[in-house]
Amino acid sequence: MSDEIDQVFDKAAELFAVLSTPIRLRIISQLCQGEKNVGQLLESIGVAQPNMSQHLNIMYRSGVLGKRRQGAQMFYRIADETAVVVCRAVCTQVAIEADVN
Repeated sequence: MSDEIDQVFDKAAELFAVLSTPIRLRIISQLCQGEKNVGQLLESIGVAQPNMSQHLNIMYRSGVLGKRRQGAQMFYRIADETAVVVCRAVCTQVAIEADVN
């Protein structure tokens, strides 16, 4: 295979790894509605703060999320729309198949 094709598969595998936990999929879903601070994400997803911080950090370092500080609060947003497209496609297909079965 060519180097370009290998790079595509490598990038896709990295994205799948980042999206590989239900909490991260929930974070993506929440941020599709707009930028949110950590407190808002904690309230809507219902995980412990250290756990949330770990997931947000992984997603930020991978380039899936962007962040900005406002005073003492950190706000997160979607930075890579590819993650949204993949998340929606897979979750929609799973929901369709669940309805059929």
